[in-house]
Amino acid sequence: MNRLTLTQCRQMKKDGDKIAVLTAYDASFSTVLEQAGIDVILVGDSLGMVIQGQESTLPVTVENMVYHTQNVVRGSKKAFIIADLPFMSYANQEQAITNAARLMAEGGAQMVKLEGGPIVIDIVKQLVDRGIPVCGHLGLLPQSVHRLGGYRVQGREPEQAQGLIEAAQQLEQAGADLLILECVPASLGKVVTEAVNMPVIGIGAGVDCDGQVLVLYDMLGITPERTPKFNHDFLKGAGSILAAVTDYVKAVKSGEFPTAEQQY
Repeated sequence: MNRLTLTQCRQMKKDGDKIAVLTAYDASFSTVLEQAGIDVILVGDSLGMVIQGQESTLPVTVENMVYHTQNVVRGSKKAFIIADLPFMSYANQEQAITNAARLMAEGGAQMVKLEGGPIVIDIVKQLVDRGIPVCGHLGLLPQSVHRLGGYRVQGREPEQAQGLIEAAQQLEQAGADLLILECVPASLGKVVTEAVNMPVIGIGAGVDCDGQVLVLYDMLGITPERTPKFNHDFLKGAGSILAAVTDYVKAVKSGEFPTAEQQY
């Protein structure tokens, strides 16, 4: 069967059909996610913490990302696959092109994701010009966690909120086809989602985004440390991992997740 396409994702936004996204890092979990009806799988550099036991995403390498993307692709046939460009793997245009090409040619990803606003606009343009689909990432940026002073809600101040709206529009104008919006007030998530034509996938950004994403291990309640406010343990009471992921997909599609308690 053919994988979900960007054209279909854009149509889902137009139709108000919520997009269900989860992270995955191996073939077994990606198979379960697909059986549960997940639309998009994000091979996130969050693997640094949940797979490798690192304190942050920063130590993750391009080689790590290629390897895990290959595994996820082998385990799925229908889901759209996005792979993260890890920390400092897109510091300049040449580096970004080389590493993004590896994630697609070697890893099998359909799209690469990078973090940041105005500073990455030229890089986004260069990738798109070379036929590499790009997903932006705004709000809380895990790769910049030290500069941001920790894992904190972004966009609370009017000036910062306006900056995020403009950054989303700039990313779209540069050619980005998708956006992850992390850890911002729900009201801002709604404004950003309405300000662009590309689908906006929220993680702690409110129910009005075009879709939702969580770290798989968080939503299964197996992350050793305390998970963010926007998370929900779907495995609790579900009976199986497949049932938990199925419940997640249904909750996203129906708009039941996130609830008011899981928003800022």
